[in-house]
Amino acid sequence: MKDAIYRRDFLLALGAALALPQPSRGEGERASPQLDHIILAFNDLKAGVEFVSAQTGVRPVFGGVHPGAGTRNAVLYLGERQYMEVLAPDPAQPSSADPYNLRALPVPRLIGWAVHTNNIEETAKRIHAAGIEALDAQAGSRRRPDGKLLSWRAVSLKDDMHGLLPFFVEWGVTSPHPSIDAPRGCRLERFEIYACDPVGFRRRLELLGLDIPVIADSPPHLRAAISGPRGKLELSSLETT
Repeated sequence: MKDAIYRRDFLLALGAALALPQPSRGEGERASPQLDHIILAFNDLKAGVEFVSAQTGVRPVFGGVHPGAGTRNAVLYLGERQYMEVLAPDPAQPSSADPYNLRALPVPRLIGWAVHTNNIEETAKRIHAAGIEALDAQAGSRRRPDGKLLSWRAVSLKDDMHGLLPFFVEWGVTSPHPSIDAPRGCRLERFEIYACDPVGFRRRLELLGLDIPVIADSPPHLRAAISGPRGKLELSSLETT
């Protein structure tokens, strides 16, 4: 029954999204044109969706399951080729499959972010040339409720500093970007990194070819601000939001 509701919500949101005019080039790039998506994690997907919906007035739609990863998600449009992924455990998969241990999260919080690339191999070469260690590119996929298979390849850094540094994703040529038909009405107004050594952290971002605001603070963490028709949602990677 729950899957049927998720499918119904997805198809309703898909129809509404496709009826909207497509954004012009440059729309939604106030935070960073390089940022692909941010990840908001919680111990229960329905609770995470309700949390975002209550704060913003826009309800993220069920996106599908990550086979073998122990998770499932819902997605929300944040701007052109930018979206938020609400990530939670998949009750149909064993808890041991979830590397984030999401079931233990007491409140929704940011756990990471991704940067879009059109060539994951070239991106991996650039990372290695900068003297930064990265894992080999990994393939991933999930099937949407409408049956469409999304596929991607991603490169993660060996040390992402507990999610402060991003992973890099290249979407498959036949895969629509998740932002295209995700529910609209929200904007990513601000995305920032707080670090004990902001100068050193900025240099590391520059080596990765990234330009994200870095602010001095302790402990290190991510912050994001999302505006919606109901108000502004402030998010953090700290234990309390």
